[in-house]
Amino acid sequence: MTAIAERRLALLGGGFSTDEDDLLDGWVLGQVGTPRPRVCFVPTASGDAPAYIEQFLAAYASRSCEPSVLQLFRRNLDDDALRTFLLSQDVIYVGGGNTANLLAVWRAHGVDQVLREAFDRGVLLCGISAGANCWAEGSHTDSFGPLTHLADGLGLLPGSVCPHYDGEPGRRASYRAAVAAGALPAGWAVEDGVGALFTDGVLTEAVTRTPGAVLYRVEPGGGGSGGGGVEERAVPCRLLTGSSRRPAPQA
Repeated sequence: MTAIAERRLALLGGGFSTDEDDLLDGWVLGQVGTPRPRVCFVPTASGDAPAYIEQFLAAYASRSCEPSVLQLFRRNLDDDALRTFLLSQDVIYVGGGNTANLLAVWRAHGVDQVLREAFDRGVLLCGISAGANCWAEGSHTDSFGPLTHLADGLGLLPGSVCPHYDGEPGRRASYRAAVAAGALPAGWAVEDGVGALFTDGVLTEAVTRTPGAVLYRVEPGGGGSGGGGVEERAVPCRLLTGSSRRPAPQA
């Protein structure tokens, strides 16, 4: 009988695009049981920004992996080739940008369905900011300008996600208000520097590259930390150490 693959995804509060070290990137690659994992970067949320793509390739070229990029704004793969390409990956890493635009473009190209299939086959899905929001049922976003809730997502992770929980003014209060009012379901708030791994929808590991940074579980309720109609529970994170820093880019 064929074993059923574990369905895994990771929410990232950092990585190659924001950090000088490679601690969270190393943690992601460490989840894959192969010496040279195939890692595909999907920069749709940024409009396939060339500088973002170059940053990914520069960060991962020196690692023990096979990096690649899926561009949809200059797409050159037909449907069959696109599906084959994504299903051949070990890790699919989605970049930040505009969550609403990301979801719309994926659906126009059928990428949302392929990602569901990849998830079911055991490909590790992960991402930062919009690339974390997209996996849940709903998220907290600035896709429309001001901070607001977006009751839309792929629904591969039950509930909602809020990135940059401690890193951007207004994020925490706005997300808590959305959960308290029922505009978003209970979910996970990710502080910058944190990584959270979910297996079959259940949190299985929480790590951080930043001492003191944590993951929060935020649910409707009246008596949690800070009140405000929500219960907010901090999830302790294991501190990542030991990875060397990359040289800073030359000015």
